[in-house]
Amino acid sequence: MRQLLFALAILLPSGACAEEAEDNFVSANLISIFYHEMGHALIDIMRLPVFGQEEDAADMASILFLDNTFSEQDALSIAYDTALGLHAESRNEPDPNDTAWGVHGASLQRFYNLVCLFYGADVDTRDDFAIDMGLPAERARTCAHEYQLADESWGPVFDELFDAGPGASMIYTGSDDGFAQDIIFTEVATLNELLTLPEDLEVTVEPCGQPNAFYDPSLVKIIICAEFEPYLRKLAR
Repeated sequence: MRQLLFALAILLPSGACAEEAEDNFVSANLISIFYHEMGHALIDIMRLPVFGQEEDAADMASILFLDNTFSEQDALSIAYDTALGLHAESRNEPDPNDTAWGVHGASLQRFYNLVCLFYGADVDTRDDFAIDMGLPAERARTCAHEYQLADESWGPVFDELFDAGPGASMIYTGSDDGFAQDIIFTEVATLNELLTLPEDLEVTVEPCGQPNAFYDPSLVKIIICAEFEPYLRKLAR
């Protein structure tokens, strides 16, 4: 994993740039987490079929949102920091034998899935990203096809939402005071300018007692726990 550690050294500069790099890391991971929960929300609101683990489908949705709604430079920056966040989390996970029963895949596997799908979306220009993240050649050969399958699954859903045009179907109800709050509020406002959901969706940032995020189908609500920001800052360091 030397290539990954080399990339980490490049992406997280020291001194005057360290604070900005930390903010970027936190912002990128919050955005990816938010779009992961958007995946869950869309599956529920639009009654989408899921063949396999819903968590994997939500991860795919997050990557496709990233690839379709951000400029190439911003998408690449977010992909780097999100991938490094998953890799850092994998180093803190307990013995896989103790967590194999969970619905989430292991963080290291989610790391490689993210790298592969993001690379697969544009293999002609994102080869440096795959190399920096240490993606094995055996997996890299399948990434374009893996992205195509993900796009064929989620693409029609995105087309329906974006074809509906701007709306106010996403409602942010959290505080507007704080770094994480500002990030999530901005994403909600941006999505309202791009698409309309078939049902109103509430989004909030609030204390949960733990660093977590989840979609509550009984409330049709995405909750980003306020504890996530300090957790991510610790992870960045």
